[in-house]
Amino acid sequence: MKEKVSKKILFITGTRADFGKLKSLMQVVREEPGFEYIIFATGMHLQRKYGYTVLELEKAGFKNIKTFENHTSEMTMDLSLAKTIEGLSSHVKEENPDLIVVHGDRIETLAGAIVGSLNNILVAHIEGGELSGTIDELIRHSVTKLSHVHFVANDQAKRRLIQMGELESSVFKIGSPDIDIMFSENLPALKTVKEYYEIDFEEYAIAMFHPVTTEAALMEKHASNFVNALLEDNHNYVVIYPNNDRGTGIILQEYKRLENNSKFRIIPSLRFEYFLSLLKNAKFIIGNSSAGIREAHYYKIPSVNIGTRQKNRSANTQIINCDYSVGNILKSIDRTKEVTFSEEGFDFGNGDSARKFLNLLQKGDIWDIEHQKQFRDLN
Repeated sequence: MKEKVSKKILFITGTRADFGKLKSLMQVVREEPGFEYIIFATGMHLQRKYGYTVLELEKAGFKNIKTFENHTSEMTMDLSLAKTIEGLSSHVKEENPDLIVVHGDRIETLAGAIVGSLNNILVAHIEGGELSGTIDELIRHSVTKLSHVHFVANDQAKRRLIQMGELESSVFKIGSPDIDIMFSENLPALKTVKEYYEIDFEEYAIAMFHPVTTEAALMEKHASNFVNALLEDNHNYVVIYPNNDRGTGIILQEYKRLENNSKFRIIPSLRFEYFLSLLKNAKFIIGNSSAGIREAHYYKIPSVNIGTRQKNRSANTQIINCDYSVGNILKSIDRTKEVTFSEEGFDFGNGDSARKFLNLLQKGDIWDIEHQKQFRDLN
């Protein structure tokens, strides 16, 4: 006789990146009696331009996937947010989940927090309390104030949430869930990845350059400089499409200059485990992705961090920070040969986030957290 489900948990994912962060948490809930999971897949997952990555959720063995197309235009993120709220609200009223789990700082995350809080449903935020730049910072901290439960990566993030008035009893340190996958035994061999994505060169670097919404007026110049530097450099590059934020079209237009050049393999999207295998074996990573700050460090891969998108995250010895000028980008690439690695001040867990997450769900304290939030004043 099947055990009666006691709690229903809804996970929201809108991108390849947040799926990589949530995947291990989804897996432990899926495999544990007493929990039912639902995945609300939206955003980039349903855009053909980015590889229609909702298929990756299915390939990972997840069954209860609900899809919703929320994209309007990269220039109307506010309308995409509104559309997501409308679609998710309808779905939540049908499913009546006990907990909504969101990650990070995307508009889909904000939509989940808004819908949950306004419908008196517990909202759990993964990796709040982080620092970065651009619009991400505003969204992430807004989600914190709309969430009831906080699963943070480290003590620094926990302190920031308490500084923001969150109750310490609602903040739980579990590390960063993607570390679970980074050090799993299930990563594909590099040979398999290269064959699957038709990457022909032996040695390579990874390039990931996302739009910075608060610098939209300068995006054309910044993207042009980035591509000019890659063209002038003599490394081979695996170039991965940016997120679908305002300014993405400009970057993709610049990437056309890399087409039919044997130094470059341009890929819209990669499976998270395949990306990790590529990163683990890369000469370095360049651009402004958070992967250059966190995942690259764990694999001891040098990172060239360009511009302001990761402004407050990029303070480790393996990260070479530079501005958008072609000359400084090229100098930074050259400096990757001399990078040293330090563990000081770098704490995102040990690969057991999913276990800690599940233990907290099973203990029951989380389910007793008040839906009516209280603000904690600092002494």
